Amino acid sequence: MTNTALKSKKKSKIKEIWRRMKKNKPAMVGLAVLLVFAFCAICADFIVPYKTAVSQNAKMRLNRPGNGYIFGTDAYGRDVFARVIHGSRISLTIGLFTTFFSVIIGGFLGACAAYYGGKTDNIIMRIMDTLTCIPAILLALAIIAALNANMQNLLIAITIASVPGFTRLIRSVILTVAEQDYIEAAKSYCTGDFRIILKYILPNAMGPIIVQATMSIADMILAAAGLSFIGMGVQPPTPEWGAMLSEAREYMRTAPYLLFFPGACILLSALSLNLIGDGLRDALDPKLKN
Repeated sequence: MTNTALKSKKKSKIKEIWRRMKKNKPAMVGLAVLLVFAFCAICADFIVPYKTAVSQNAKMRLNRPGNGYIFGTDAYGRDVFARVIHGSRISLTIGLFTTFFSVIIGGFLGACAAYYGGKTDNIIMRIMDTLTCIPAILLALAIIAALNANMQNLLIAITIASVPGFTRLIRSVILTVAEQDYIEAAKSYCTGDFRIILKYILPNAMGPIIVQATMSIADMILAAAGLSFIGMGVQPPTPEWGAMLSEAREYMRTAPYLLFFPGACILLSALSLNLIGDGLRDALDPKLKN
């Protein structure tokens, strides 16, 4: 089959997946919400200057929504709307960054374990089993406590805590693909192991991986917000949704809007990603083709 024919086949497959995805209304709603957050994250500096999100004004503290402030102001007189907008950039970056590197590391380890088997499989999976015994949030907390609480260490901690789950998933998916006839044919032509894994195995196992990665972004955002909420993640005055919730705890009775807006953003972003993941799962499932 020529390269042109292969490209045409891939395009038609993508079009078919998109056609079936469009039929899933909740997934389309989730995609629309996610695009709004993505737009806010990309264009945050054009929507409202970053200086507005961190500048303090004691005279304007705890102003309710309105009076020139769409979402009101916090206890330091900072514009909550500006902090929510710039917080979307931080939260989505954390979710995308940690998911990407978790998939890369987990994909490499899972592919090696499934393809080589034997001692390689045992060593990798026993290490993953050991890490899995520790709840992901506790493992992330331990890493941050050892390294110090800041955004860089938060990214490292969440990535490490997420690798075992992706490794186990990718290994289980690749185990079924690695036994196919075309893999044996590639081996018979003396194709290198690395090339077989990258060109033949991983592309044919991408469906479940893409679905899991999409849903994991929501988990990463929630984990980052939870760690920031207890002071072990992004540190003030950097705007981040979890940190904003932490700062608003004292004012949940007198100024509930301080909790509502960042909390709603966390909820909507996580929900939209889960809806998209569900839609992708249905669209990629060959049993649902019509």
